[in-house]
Formats: sequence, C-alpha cells, structure tokens
Amino acid sequence: MVNQRQRRAVSFYLLVSWLVSGVGLFLSLWIVVPAPTFTLLPLGVGAPEISPWLLGLNGLGLLLAGKGGIGLPAQSACRHQTLRIALGLSLIGLLLSALPLSQFAATNRRADAAMVQVFGSGYRADIPTNSVPLRSQPFVLLDALRGIRDRPVRHTSGIVFAKPDGVPLSLEIYRPPQVGVYPALIVIHGGAWQSGSPSDYANFSRYMAAQGYVVWAIAYRLAPRYQFPAQLQDVKTALAFIQTHAAEYETDPTRMALLGRSAGAQLALLAAYAPDAPPLKAVVSYYGPVDLTAGYYDLPQPDPINTRAVLRTFLGGTPVELGDRYRAASPLNFVTRPLPPSLLVYGDRDHIVLAKFGRRLATQLQRVGSPVVYLEIPWAEHAFDTIFHGVSNQLTLYYTERFLALTLKNRG
Repeated sequence: MVNQRQRRAVSFYLLVSWLVSGVGLFLSLWIVVPAPTFTLLPLGVGAPEISPWLLGLNGLGLLLAGKGGIGLPAQSACRHQTLRIALGLSLIGLLLSALPLSQFAATNRRADAAMVQVFGSGYRADIPTNSVPLRSQPFVLLDALRGIRDRPVRHTSGIVFAKPDGVPLSLEIYRPPQVGVYPALIVIHGGAWQSGSPSDYANFSRYMAAQGYVVWAIAYRLAPRYQFPAQLQDVKTALAFIQTHAAEYETDPTRMALLGRSAGAQLALLAAYAPDAPPLKAVVSYYGPVDLTAGYYDLPQPDPINTRAVLRTFLGGTPVELGDRYRAASPLNFVTRPLPPSLLVYGDRDHIVLAKFGRRLATQLQRVGSPVVYLEIPWAEHAFDTIFHGVSNQLTLYYTERFLALTLKNRG
C-alpha cells in the first residue's frame, strides 16, 4: 500500500513538473527567439518583461522535478530519465529567464553615462527638489511582481480639438491632483499609423501626471484613409490647440515636451525637428522610425508586421514612386542644426523598428551639437512598455522622468 501511494505521488510530481517545466521553457524561449508572425509577437514582447516571474516558474519546475525523484525505486529507470529531462528543461528555462536581469547592470551604466554626457556628472543633484519623488531605483523587484501602484490624478476625456475633413480628433488630459501650473507632456500614440487612440498607455499618462505634468494625449487621422502628411498636420493642430488653451488646463506653454511611441514617435520627432516647430523643451522617442526610405529596404528578420506594406499604406507607394514623401516623413533628414534635447529609447531585439536606426539618429544629433540621450535595451522587443511594470519599462521610466525633470522643470 505504501509503495502504491508512493508511485501515485511520484506520478503526480512527474506530471506537474513536466507541465511547469514545459510551460516555463516555452515562455522563456521567447526571450531569445524572435516572433515570426504578428500573432506571436506578444510572446516576444512580454517574455523578457516578465522574466522575474519566469525565473520563479522555472525554479518551481526544478523543485518539483527534484521532489518527484525522492524515494523513487532504483529500478524505475524510465521515470528517473523522465525526471532528468524535466530538470533539464527547467534548468534551460532558468538560464534563459535570467538573461534580462544579468544584462541589467551594464545597460543601466550605459544609460547613466549617456545622461552624464548631456547633463553633467551632477545631474542627479540638478533635479528640482520640490518635485514629486522620482523612482528610487532603475529596477524594483516588488514592482515587477505586484505592479507599479497607481496614484490619483484628474482626468478629462474626449476633448475635440479639430475636425479635419469632418473627422473629429480628440485628446485626453491628465493633471496632477493639486490645482497649479505645470509643464506639459504631449503624448502621441503608435499603431503603425493605422490604429491606436489617445487612451492607449493610460497607465503611463496617469503616472506622469502624478509626477507633476499635464499630460495631453492626442489623436490623429489614420491610414489608409488618410496618408502622410495628414498625421503631422494633426499633431501641429493639436500643439496649437494646447498653446491656446494652456491656461484653461493649468499648462505652462513655455515648458512643453513631445513623447511618442513607434509611429507616434516618428510624428513627435518630425514635429519637434521641423523648422517651424513651436518652442519645445524636449522630445522623447520610444522605438520610433527615423529613416523611412532605409527602413523600406533594410527589413527586420523576421518581419512580423510586413513593414513594406505598412509604409506603402502610410505613404501611398514605394520610395521609388514617392521619394520626396519618404524623405519628408523621415526625422533623420531634419537633423541639420542644434535641436531640443532628445531621449531615444530602442530595444536591441526590436523586429519592427531596428535599433540601428535609433543609433544612426543619435549619431547625427551629436554631429550637429544637439543634446541626445540614447538608451538601448539588449533584451527588449518593440512595444516593451506594454508591460508597464516590466523590466525594460522600469529602466525606461527611471531615465524618462529624470530627463523630463531636467528639461521641463525649474531648477533649484
């Protein structure tokens, strides 16, 4: 009877350890394996960001597989072999899931060095002391496990700022809880110029409002019905609206910055670098396209969104057919003079917008004497900040809030 119960227990642990080990390894593989299709892209985006959880899952697999072998009769060679395989799967998963955190310290040092290059070695002391406390560390394990806590802000939704061609364009406003006058952060959503809305990444907008900014999240007309430059025109219209209504919404129009993600970052960079740009203090690009002509020919491998089709939809044709339009839509072409400080954030594993284009923009900005902080995250995919409490976004938040505090808020 004891042997039978023992066999059942062993079988149970064998089944559970195989399940945990298999799931842990499957998810951990996406930390190094690029997603071949758009459907699988969330796995490639999310796996590195939840790597602390995957470390725990793979560790559990090791524990269960080890416990399953306790008291297993020596003659049960098949079960011993099966448990060894489960142990091996968990061990591989454990090593893969440790990769992001193993690279974190070096990545953080490079980001800090980039900040020092722009703001000086004492930049931490230059951050206004009267501001809301910033994140204390680039990575907080407790936040990775429980999430980053939300704080109260004032939210005004659905304000229509324009109706080009009869299409109502709206914006969302997030303000700090206390009445006052604050610097403005204008956020432009991504979505391959074909989707998305101002309510995207609301957790980020709320977070930044709680940090002491009026966050204006704006809309623009979408492809394929509307092609470039309609989107840029809408961004400029929104900027004019914000300047006109600044006092009504507690905004200091002399302290404004643009922040965009992906397609929105391309629009933010164009609006900030244009010769007729309003007096902006800074621009932040999260994984934004910067050279659309080169991007059409130099494709990621794999290419889960069909980059060429996306660009043709946005611009109306190929670079051969519409070379001038591709050049006009490429922020890199406007970096010919000193510009407002730029923060560029890219993932080295990005299979939508290759990080080398971000590096190219950073080099060109440095060449013309324009301040630029370049942050490249080795383990991150495109849209890594979808996981708001993830490893990459914690690092990015840490430097984004410091960059904005130094460029937008009064010193001393």
